Amino acid sequence: MSRRPAGAGLVLWLGLAAIVVLADQVTKTLILGWFQDGEVRPVASFFNLVRVHNTGAAFSFLAGASGWQRWFFVALGVGASGFIVWMIRAHPQQRLFCFAVSMIMGGALGNVVDRLLHGYVVDFLQFRFAFLEPVFAGGYFPSFNLADSAITLGAVSLIVDELLRVRRAR
Repeated sequence: MSRRPAGAGLVLWLGLAAIVVLADQVTKTLILGWFQDGEVRPVASFFNLVRVHNTGAAFSFLAGASGWQRWFFVALGVGASGFIVWMIRAHPQQRLFCFAVSMIMGGALGNVVDRLLHGYVVDFLQFRFAFLEPVFAGGYFPSFNLADSAITLGAVSLIVDELLRVRRAR
């Protein structure tokens, strides 16, 4: 029976996070090169590519603050990533959990790179659904990017992992 070295799992999960950061940064670089700030290009009746600069967090939370939020969100992303590395090292056998937190780390660091390079996060995916009109103006869900998608996938995976863990414990 062959055993993987203790650090092999960590390298795998850090590699996954790095792929998320790379994919996120490539797509944002393309958007920055091809779009002007605020430009919208319809792709389908429910989907647009846009270029939006978000100085805040999810749903533009704290976007109107005086600038301190940039460094707060950078510190939060870096601190959370350090904690995630510790959690992966502590629970290497929990594959879904490690996948989830790796996706969250990759997304967080992708947005940290934006904040450090530009002072804002580049968002470019915009969806519109009529049923969202009571909540979002015109039915447009707030624009987001691949990093945000990875964070969301990671959060959903964490919930599934916890539900499965609780179910196994019964």
